Amino acid sequence: MSSGSHDYEIMERGTGRQQTDDQLLTALISAGGSTAAAASAASQLLHRFGSLRAVLHADAAAILACNGIGRARLGVLRALPELARRYYAESLPSGEAIRSPSDTEAFLQARMRHLDHELFCCLFLDNRHRVLGFEELFRGTIDGTSVYPREVVKEALAVNAAAVILAHNHPSGVAEPSQADERITKRLKSALDLVDIRLLDHLIIGDGRATSLARRGLI
Repeated sequence: MSSGSHDYEIMERGTGRQQTDDQLLTALISAGGSTAAAASAASQLLHRFGSLRAVLHADAAAILACNGIGRARLGVLRALPELARRYYAESLPSGEAIRSPSDTEAFLQARMRHLDHELFCCLFLDNRHRVLGFEELFRGTIDGTSVYPREVVKEALAVNAAAVILAHNHPSGVAEPSQADERITKRLKSALDLVDIRLLDHLIIGDGRATSLARRGLI
């Protein structure tokens, strides 16, 4: 997620004006206390860590070192990323059809973009593109030796999937596919084709919009 006033932008009711990161962070940590003190703490947090996302994933001790931040406000900050992940997880509930590619991207970004390690996942769908399940299959460097097509096929058959969407994150934040990404995508497509399961896409999650290999014409 990029820094600046576009992080977690929301529209204020009745005004049509977007809140800044300072205003949003102040609103989040001011409940039950002084708004002025919360505004000062919010400004200090953003100045120290550089962005709203960095604040939400900062070390607890570093957050507590900021004036005006106690255990209660730390608890609010710690709960927000998990709340966001659960919110987007419910955008793809099991048994319901995927409504749009943007829903899939939002779900995957909420699940994966904050990670400091690479994670390879599969979203399994039936023949009507209803969600059957989401599995985190491989952790570590994504290359030809760490992702096993037979395991992907095994999991897909276990849930009787008709289609699969692959996804993995790039902790560097750069969502450009590597040659290794392209190679493993071709291997997985070939393996899934053998059992008549369609590979719909492979999404790479970086620090911004996901990159779709299908849209790049690589599937």
